Amino acid sequence: MPATCNDVAVDQHVVMKAPLFSALDEPTAERLIGTMTPRRLSRGEVVFREGDPGDSLYVTVSGKIKLARTSADGRENLLSVLGPGEMFGELSLFDPGPRLSTAYVVSNSELISLGNDALRTFLADHPEVAMQMLAGLAHRLRRTNEGISDLVFTDVPGRVAKALLDLSDRFGRRTDVGLLVAHDLTQEELAQLVGASRETVNKALADFAHRGWIMLGAKAVTLLDVPRLRRRAR
Repeated sequence: MPATCNDVAVDQHVVMKAPLFSALDEPTAERLIGTMTPRRLSRGEVVFREGDPGDSLYVTVSGKIKLARTSADGRENLLSVLGPGEMFGELSLFDPGPRLSTAYVVSNSELISLGNDALRTFLADHPEVAMQMLAGLAHRLRRTNEGISDLVFTDVPGRVAKALLDLSDRFGRRTDVGLLVAHDLTQEELAQLVGASRETVNKALADFAHRGWIMLGAKAVTLLDVPRLRRRAR
């Protein structure tokens, strides 16, 4: 169902998945969307940078966004990849301060944004939305803790299997062959997501392909044997 955001059509069915909207009825959600600012960005563009003032949140309408942090020596750590219906940048509402990560566009994307002042006013009238947003933050924290544990207790092939399964949950599409995951990530970005070298990750992917568990493509992978990948991810 389309809604209008400053005269730009927005798929309301997609954005209703975001915690900002999930507790609202459709008319209220449509009114809120109407107050938000749309943005269209191309791959490689930056939504905001680490250290920028945290003055608004974003909801992904289409495309993919990656959140990353850069170390003092220039190395990049890819924290997460977000797709349609996912929200980011909301931490600054609850903990004002500079951005803790940089948001890059992975594939051509449409976003809608809402400034913190407007959001606080809205939350005062709809406190149930604040609870949904906190639940979303708690879910992200849980995933971050799991990622830290995986770095300590899980080998690289296990982390690769888990990353592929996670990407498939959000971006997978059933085909006659298997579960196609068009992740749009380069080999280096996929390695950053796993927290390992590109060579080690490519070796794990090649091994999975040799076993018949996956089929590799350009910035995509088709999962052929999900049960075996799930066992390898444990």
